Amino acid sequence: MASGEIHLELLLSKPVLDLEGKEVGRIEEVRAQKQGNEWIVQEYLIGSAAILERLSAWTIGLKILHLLGARQGMGGYRVPWDKLDLTDPQKPRLRCLKHELKTFSPEQQEVIINGK
Repeated sequence: MASGEIHLELLLSKPVLDLEGKEVGRIEEVRAQKQGNEWIVQEYLIGSAAILERLSAWTIGLKILHLLGARQGMGGYRVPWDKLDLTDPQKPRLRCLKHELKTFSPEQQEVIINGK
């Protein structure tokens, strides 16, 4: 494996800590863009809502969660590639505080999917 390369499957479900050592969530999805022959990571999705993104299950996932009684509070964080320290891939850490990250939620994604 060349320097700067990490097997993404080894990052999935790893807990991420912020600068204060507080857990932010788990890496559930990675968004990348193809540039030439390589895929370049753009951002990581962390948190409970990110698992639905990974499974592409927003619509059905939301309906099931609502049936089970979940209402609000399920969300996640969008972490730009340069805000995640992967020096030790077994213990990924943010290079910022949690409140500095952009958030996303199933409700926001549902609006995007439905075009509202």
